[in-house]
Amino acid sequence: MGEGMQCGGCISEPPDFTSARAPILYDDASRRIVLGFKHADRTHPAPALALWMQRAGVEFWPYTDYIAPVPLHRWRLFKRRYNQAALLANELGRLTQKQVVVDVLLRRRATPIQGHLSRKERHANVKGAFALNVRHRDLIEDKSFVLIDDVLTTGATVNECSRVLLKAGAKCVNILTLARVRAAV
Repeated sequence: MGEGMQCGGCISEPPDFTSARAPILYDDASRRIVLGFKHADRTHPAPALALWMQRAGVEFWPYTDYIAPVPLHRWRLFKRRYNQAALLANELGRLTQKQVVVDVLLRRRATPIQGHLSRKERHANVKGAFALNVRHRDLIEDKSFVLIDDVLTTGATVNECSRVLLKAGAKCVNILTLARVRAAV
Protein backbone atom coordinates (compact mmCIF):
# COMPACT_ATOMS: atom_id res chain seq x y z
CA MET A 1 0.00 0.00 0.00
CA GLY A 2 1.26 3.45 -0.83
CA GLU A 3 1.66 6.75 0.96
CA GLY A 4 -1.44 7.86 2.85
CA MET A 5 -3.32 4.62 2.24
CA GLN A 6 -5.47 3.13 4.97
CA CYS A 7 -6.75 -0.40 5.39
CA GLY A 8 -10.47 -1.09 5.43
CA GLY A 9 -10.46 -1.68 9.18
CA CYS A 10 -8.83 1.71 9.86
CA ILE A 11 -11.39 3.46 7.68
CA SER A 12 -14.40 1.78 9.30
CA GLU A 13 -13.03 1.96 12.87
CA PRO A 14 -10.25 4.56 13.12
CA PRO A 15 -7.61 3.56 15.67
CA ASP A 16 -6.52 5.75 18.55
CA PHE A 17 -2.88 5.65 17.42
CA THR A 18 -1.62 8.01 14.72
CA SER A 19 0.10 5.56 12.39
CA ALA A 20 1.74 2.15 12.31
CA ARG A 21 4.79 0.75 10.53
CA ALA A 22 6.52 -2.62 10.34
CA PRO A 23 9.54 -3.70 8.31
CA ILE A 24 8.33 -7.22 7.54
CA LEU A 25 5.15 -9.03 6.67
CA TYR A 26 4.15 -11.79 9.08
CA ASP A 27 3.88 -14.81 6.82
CA ASP A 28 5.31 -18.29 6.37
CA ALA A 29 8.75 -16.85 5.56
CA SER A 30 9.01 -14.66 8.67
CA ARG A 31 7.03 -16.74 11.18
CA ARG A 32 10.04 -18.82 12.33
CA ILE A 33 12.15 -15.72 13.04
CA VAL A 34 9.35 -13.88 14.87
CA LEU A 35 8.18 -16.84 16.95
CA GLY A 36 11.76 -17.90 17.74
CA PHE A 37 12.48 -14.39 18.99
CA LYS A 38 9.20 -14.22 20.91
CA HIS A 39 9.00 -17.67 22.50
CA ALA A 40 12.19 -19.68 22.04
CA ASP A 41 14.87 -17.59 23.77
CA ARG A 42 16.37 -16.57 20.43
CA THR A 43 17.02 -13.00 21.49
CA HIS A 44 20.38 -12.61 19.73
CA PRO A 45 18.87 -11.07 16.56
CA ALA A 46 17.35 -8.15 18.54
CA PRO A 47 19.96 -5.59 17.32
CA ALA A 48 19.44 -6.52 13.65
CA LEU A 49 15.65 -6.65 14.00
CA ALA A 50 15.67 -3.23 15.70
CA LEU A 51 17.75 -1.83 12.83
CA TRP A 52 15.05 -2.95 10.38
CA MET A 53 12.44 -1.35 12.62
CA GLN A 54 14.42 1.86 12.96
CA ARG A 55 14.46 2.19 9.17
CA ALA A 56 10.75 1.39 8.87
CA GLY A 57 9.94 4.10 11.42
CA VAL A 58 12.33 6.71 10.05
CA GLU A 59 9.57 9.32 9.77
CA PHE A 60 8.78 8.97 13.50
CA TRP A 61 12.17 9.74 15.01
CA PRO A 62 12.38 13.53 14.51
CA TYR A 63 9.13 13.94 16.48
CA THR A 64 9.50 11.20 19.08
CA ASP A 65 9.94 12.08 22.74
CA TYR A 66 9.82 8.54 24.16
CA ILE A 67 9.88 4.91 23.10
CA ALA A 68 7.78 2.46 25.10
CA PRO A 69 7.19 -1.29 24.75
CA VAL A 70 3.88 -3.06 25.13
CA PRO A 71 4.15 -4.61 28.61
CA LEU A 72 3.79 -8.27 29.49
CA HIS A 73 1.85 -9.37 32.55
CA ARG A 74 4.24 -10.24 35.39
CA TRP A 75 3.38 -13.97 35.24
CA ARG A 76 4.02 -14.17 31.51
CA LEU A 77 7.26 -12.23 31.98
CA PHE A 78 8.28 -14.64 34.75
CA LYS A 79 7.54 -17.63 32.51
CA ARG A 80 9.20 -16.21 29.37
CA ARG A 81 12.02 -14.43 31.26
CA TYR A 82 12.07 -11.46 28.88
CA ASN A 83 9.74 -9.04 27.15
CA GLN A 84 10.55 -9.16 23.44
CA ALA A 85 9.00 -5.73 22.88
CA ALA A 86 11.23 -4.25 25.62
CA LEU A 87 14.33 -5.80 24.03
CA LEU A 88 13.42 -4.17 20.72
CA ALA A 89 12.56 -0.86 22.41
CA ASN A 90 15.93 -0.72 24.17
CA GLU A 91 17.78 -1.46 20.93
CA LEU A 92 15.75 1.23 19.15
CA GLY A 93 16.57 3.70 21.91
CA ARG A 94 20.25 3.01 21.37
CA LEU A 95 19.93 3.42 17.58
CA THR A 96 17.81 6.59 17.67
CA GLN A 97 19.16 8.21 20.84
CA LYS A 98 15.59 8.46 22.14
CA GLN A 99 14.71 7.75 25.76
CA VAL A 100 13.06 4.40 26.43
CA VAL A 101 10.53 4.13 29.26
CA VAL A 102 10.00 0.39 29.63
CA ASP A 103 7.48 0.66 32.46
CA VAL A 104 5.33 3.63 31.43
CA LEU A 105 2.49 1.14 30.91
CA LEU A 106 1.53 -1.75 33.15
CA ARG A 107 -0.45 -4.83 32.26
CA ARG A 108 -3.04 -4.95 35.05
CA ARG A 109 -4.34 -8.41 34.34
CA ALA A 110 -3.19 -11.50 32.55
CA THR A 111 -4.95 -11.95 29.24
CA PRO A 112 -5.29 -15.18 27.29
CA ILE A 113 -3.00 -15.54 24.27
CA GLN A 114 -4.77 -13.98 21.30
CA GLY A 115 -3.43 -16.19 18.49
CA HIS A 116 -6.75 -17.83 17.68
CA LEU A 117 -9.16 -15.06 18.69
CA SER A 118 -11.28 -13.07 16.25
CA ARG A 119 -10.87 -9.31 15.87
CA LYS A 120 -13.84 -8.65 18.17
CA GLU A 121 -12.58 -11.17 20.76
CA ARG A 122 -9.09 -9.62 20.73
CA HIS A 123 -10.47 -6.15 21.44
CA ALA A 124 -12.63 -7.51 24.30
CA ASN A 125 -9.65 -9.52 25.62
CA VAL A 126 -7.41 -6.47 26.11
CA LYS A 127 -10.08 -3.93 27.09
CA GLY A 128 -8.97 -2.43 30.41
CA ALA A 129 -5.88 -4.67 30.59
CA PHE A 130 -3.39 -1.78 30.57
CA ALA A 131 -2.82 1.15 32.89
CA LEU A 132 -0.47 4.06 33.22
CA ASN A 133 2.32 3.57 35.72
CA VAL A 134 1.63 6.45 38.14
CA ARG A 135 5.39 6.92 38.62
CA HIS A 136 5.46 8.34 35.09
CA ARG A 137 2.29 10.45 35.24
CA ASP A 138 4.26 13.72 34.84
CA LEU A 139 6.18 12.36 31.85
CA ILE A 140 3.24 11.99 29.46
CA GLU A 141 1.69 15.41 28.97
CA ASP A 142 2.04 16.69 25.39
CA LYS A 143 4.70 14.10 24.47
CA SER A 144 4.95 11.90 21.41
CA PHE A 145 5.47 8.15 21.85
CA VAL A 146 6.54 5.31 19.63
CA LEU A 147 4.97 2.16 21.02
CA ILE A 148 6.83 -1.07 20.27
CA ASP A 149 5.38 -4.55 19.84
CA ASP A 150 6.32 -7.69 17.94
CA VAL A 151 3.38 -8.34 15.58
CA LEU A 152 0.51 -6.10 14.51
CA THR A 153 -2.49 -8.29 13.78
CA THR A 154 -5.79 -6.52 14.49
CA GLY A 155 -4.24 -3.64 16.41
CA ALA A 156 -6.29 -4.40 19.54
CA THR A 157 -3.33 -4.44 21.94
CA VAL A 158 -1.52 -1.38 20.62
CA ASN A 159 -4.80 0.51 20.34
CA GLU A 160 -5.64 -0.17 23.97
CA CYS A 161 -2.14 0.91 25.04
CA SER A 162 -2.43 4.04 22.88
CA ARG A 163 -5.77 4.87 24.46
CA VAL A 164 -4.18 4.79 27.93
CA LEU A 165 -1.29 7.07 26.86
CA LEU A 166 -3.58 9.53 25.07
CA LYS A 167 -6.01 9.66 27.99
CA ALA A 168 -3.03 10.53 30.22
CA GLY A 169 -2.22 13.49 27.95
CA ALA A 170 0.16 12.17 25.27
CA LYS A 171 0.17 14.24 22.09
CA CYS A 172 0.37 11.24 19.76
CA VAL A 173 1.26 7.56 19.67
CA ASN A 174 2.86 5.91 16.65
CA ILE A 175 3.16 2.15 16.45
CA LEU A 176 6.27 0.30 15.34
CA THR A 177 6.18 -3.48 15.21
CA LEU A 178 8.62 -6.04 13.92
CA ALA A 179 5.98 -7.58 11.65
CA ARG A 180 2.41 -7.09 10.55
CA VAL A 181 -0.20 -9.33 9.04
CA ARG A 182 -1.34 -8.54 5.52
CA ALA A 183 -3.97 -5.80 5.64
CA ALA A 184 -7.36 -6.68 4.26
CA VAL A 185 -8.04 -4.37 1.33
